[in-house]
Amino acid sequence: MIFREVEDPDLIARTRRGKVEAYNILVSRWEKRVFNYLLRLMGDREDAMDLSQEVFLKAYQNLGKLQDPSRFGPWLFRIAHNEAYSHLRRRRPEVELGDGPAGAARPRLEPLELSVAVRRALELLSDDQREAVILKIYQGFKFEEMAEVLDCPVSTIKSRLYAALDVLKETLAPIHPRGAQ
Repeated sequence: MIFREVEDPDLIARTRRGKVEAYNILVSRWEKRVFNYLLRLMGDREDAMDLSQEVFLKAYQNLGKLQDPSRFGPWLFRIAHNEAYSHLRRRRPEVELGDGPAGAARPRLEPLELSVAVRRALELLSDDQREAVILKIYQGFKFEEMAEVLDCPVSTIKSRLYAALDVLKETLAPIHPRGAQ
């Protein structure tokens, strides 16, 4: 079986017929995206790794319930979303505090420092806003797919995303990478 010639729906059909190697190909296609999504939501590599394993196990166990195999990606991310938020609810007693006023002037930053600043700015967003940014900007989902993953109307997704982008723009506007004018 050539890796890229076989589409996800074909692999799902083979998996449903008991071909575990077909599911392994699906996992290898999607594992990096799911892990990165969970890492950005959770902020912890170990949690993201554990949750990724849970997501693919649940997806395998529930593959028979997937009505439209061409929608495997959004369905898989819906499982990842549910797992992440279940995990966050279990550990929610921790309080997250910001690192100071958002409008404070910032020095010019190196690329690594800039990525840390972006990560911190993402932490300022509500969970819903952060997830909208992650799905759209980092994962490249369309609004309709995001609505499917998050189980809410497209208008809600757009509202969350645009509000989040406003916060990020305001928070990151004073930051200039070194060498930039």
